This record gives sequence, structure tokens and C-alpha cells, in this order.
Amino acid sequence: MTPKQKDYFAEKAENFDKQASTTQNVGNIGALILKELSFSSKMSVMDFGSGTGLLLSQIAPFVSEITAVDISASMNGVLRSKMNSINCKLHLVELDLTKETLDTKFDAIISSMTMHHIEHVQGLFNKFYSLLNDDGTIAIADLDKEDGSFHSEDTGVFHHGFNRSEFIQLAKNAGFKDLKIQTASIINKPTGNYPVFLLTGKK
Repeated sequence: MTPKQKDYFAEKAENFDKQASTTQNVGNIGALILKELSFSSKMSVMDFGSGTGLLLSQIAPFVSEITAVDISASMNGVLRSKMNSINCKLHLVELDLTKETLDTKFDAIISSMTMHHIEHVQGLFNKFYSLLNDDGTIAIADLDKEDGSFHSEDTGVFHHGFNRSEFIQLAKNAGFKDLKIQTASIINKPTGNYPVFLLTGKK
């Protein structure tokens, strides 16, 4: 039996949605995803690292169903309490996608600020590719390379942001095409201003 993974967000989940910098950032990311990707009322979407559902709740009105994937029981608990206010069919899946997989295919995979918590990013891009239907799309937002000051406490961080051209290359290696990367948001913290990019692409 695999040992239970530490829930790095156990202390933060309850007040996560009350942080203005977090909600503004995800709002900016969501707005750009809606501009860049074409959603339809028949689509099935996966939100990887869905947290409290800040991103998926913006996409929900435009799709049929969303599968929320997150390993944090506490964040999933907050999202579960909001299920009735989400404007599409929602499935909550608590699993570590780097170790397990889903037997579902999706039309799009979205993710916000989760990839820097993933040790082997290439492997995850490969998995995203395999989980998408043909012509499926990705929209992955994360931090630009930073000096390590973004996280003031340990939340299981493997990367202090990413170099954009290296990040695009990982998606390309997995088989994605029509790749585009652009600034989605800037998070202002007492320790500095941190740009956030959005990578979009197609299977």
C-alpha cells in the first residue's frame, strides 16, 4: 500500500479563496483561456490541480462536464462544498496523476499553477497527450522562472517556475502542436512581482 502523500494545502484550503492575489491571478488566467480556446456545450474537460475550483468555475458555463483532479483532500473538500454553484456536471477525482491514470478521454485539459509542484513534467505532458481526444487542446498556466521567493512555505515545490522556451519544448516533445505561450497575469507579493504564463496547444 502506498503511503499517504502529505497534504501540503491542509492549512491553506479553508482561506484559499479569500486571497486577492490568488483570485485575481486565476481570474486573469481563466479570461485568457476563454479567449484562446474554443469551448462548446458538448465538451468534456479535465482541470489538473483543480484546488478549490477557482479556474474550473470560470470554464464550467461553456462546457458539458469537468473532471477535477487534485491530490489534496482539503482542497477537494472546499470544492465539494461549492458543487451546487458550478454550472456544469462536475466529477471530483482525488488521485496523483503522475502515478495513476484515468480511463477517460477529454476534449481539453486546463491547469493553473500546478506544474511547479510536479517533479517529472515531461512525463505529465506525455500523459496529458494520451488523455486527450484527437484535436484536443491544453491550456496550462504557471510561473515564469523565479528565485525561489514566491513560496514562503513548503507546499511540495519541485520547480521555481519555468523557462518558457524549455516549457514549450516539453509540450512539443509530447507531440503537441500549434503551441503558443504568453503572459496571462502578474502576481504581486511583498517579495516581488511574478509573471505567470499560459501555454496553449493542440493534440
